Amino acid sequence: MAVEMKARVDLSAERLLDLYYQMWLVRYFDEKVDEFFAKGLIHGTTHLCVGQEATAVGACAVLEDRDKITSTHRGHGHCIAKGAQADRMMAELFGRETGYCKGKGGSMHIADVEKGNLGANGIVGGGIPIAAGAALTSKMKNLGYVVLCFFGDGASNEGSFHEAINLAAIWKLPVVFFCENNQYGMSGPAKEMIGVENIADRSKAYGIPGVVVEGNDIFEVMRVTNEAVERARNGSGPTLIEAKTYRWKGHSKSDAKKYRTKEEEQYWKEAKDPIAKMAARLLADQAATGEQLEELRVKALKEIEAAVKFAEESPMPSPDTITEDVFA
Repeated sequence: MAVEMKARVDLSAERLLDLYYQMWLVRYFDEKVDEFFAKGLIHGTTHLCVGQEATAVGACAVLEDRDKITSTHRGHGHCIAKGAQADRMMAELFGRETGYCKGKGGSMHIADVEKGNLGANGIVGGGIPIAAGAALTSKMKNLGYVVLCFFGDGASNEGSFHEAINLAAIWKLPVVFFCENNQYGMSGPAKEMIGVENIADRSKAYGIPGVVVEGNDIFEVMRVTNEAVERARNGSGPTLIEAKTYRWKGHSKSDAKKYRTKEEEQYWKEAKDPIAKMAARLLADQAATGEQLEELRVKALKEIEAAVKFAEESPMPSPDTITEDVFA
């Protein structure tokens, strides 16, 4: 089976199976991180994207190697989808010198510039103006790359969101603003914090397209993102995409999730699991067998287990390096 989408995307069955594998990598990575935080083996804080795998993997799937992304505090999935190594990511969370930031950045600051990941960000909305700046660089230097800017529903209320989109719209910068609306902020539903039905509706104020997409359907995410990326690449400017999704875990490790019901959580897990939805589509279209899908799931689990072993066996940074690799 090949999935054809507007503007040059034609995904082979092999590529689709790779994306399915990536989604399992993302899920198992964050579930393992959740386990180690609970045991006190990883310190600081973390924000998990279990349940949101289709947004990260689907959006990044249509990018070229030269394209860039900016990420969020909930950014492990973005990192994996843009080609990061799970073992170096895990080492970073363990504070080991083999991590992407030599153990000094932790969960919210992983960057992999060689792969085009300009970094996660502990500041809500902090990556949005960075994305606009990177897109401006691409345009001024005629470098041809597009920037995919991930952010959450809460960030759409930040000044950085409005300022960056306004600038990008005026100058027609090659950037795609991708909102992962997982329905909740830190302590309550997004609908109580945002005055419009859809965050994508805010695009009208800046004269750019706004699109709402089913964020747990990887095929729809790829289709919509691909159109926006091609629009940006051909000089037509930015698009605001809002992907409706859901985080299974709390906002962070300390979140008791008292603002939502167990029944709601169960509904999203049973009826809207993005991995299960992709598996059903692959099986229905005879792009894979159940045995193939199970092999990929097990392979992903083993890779994450190997990443944990690598992290546990990696050395801690030397105290002598404490002032290295920092801005000031």
